[in-house]
Amino acid sequence: MVKIKICGITRLEDALWAVDCGVDALGFVFYEKSPRKADINEVKKIIRALPPFVVTVGVFVNEDGSKIDKIIAETGINAVQLHGGETPQECTRWPCVIKAFRVKEGWGVDVLKQYSVKAVLLDTYVAGQFGGTGEVFNWEIAKTAKAYGNVILAGGLTVENVKSAVAHVSPYALDVSSGVESSPGIKDHLKIKDFIKEAKIVIF
Repeated sequence: MVKIKICGITRLEDALWAVDCGVDALGFVFYEKSPRKADINEVKKIIRALPPFVVTVGVFVNEDGSKIDKIIAETGINAVQLHGGETPQECTRWPCVIKAFRVKEGWGVDVLKQYSVKAVLLDTYVAGQFGGTGEVFNWEIAKTAKAYGNVILAGGLTVENVKSAVAHVSPYALDVSSGVESSPGIKDHLKIKDFIKEAKIVIF
């Protein structure tokens, strides 16, 4: 069954609601320019309140490795998601790394063979944006990418199209942010519940 990560969490109530609905992972954005930028003290409070078996992911864009190390130590996040131009070597610094790639016309999926990471996240390329684009890319690319390892599908996922995404791509996981929001960083609880319900329907 596909796993689900809800990204751009900024509030405890949203995190706990998502967990109650069956989410597998929560994402916290530590990118200064993001409208979903998380407060470190709030992230610490959220993580302390979570039950076991929920993966917590820190999202970074071209961040200095030592700063990432510091945030890991302060918050206790389990995994690192890198959205910038990080090299394959830089991605080996931490034990659990998700490397994100922004997919646009002409993007070559064979670049994935250079990276030894736990999973790759494929999102839609939008100039100046790193995640939370709300736009879908060609899912055939994601199907091809599965030959290189675990694929996390992102970009424009909503309650309305998530079942089709799972059926078409059968990815390792889904990553949703803007598709379950009422505004950037503020999650819509009904959308979260419906998204997880639709995504978790087993299609034979």
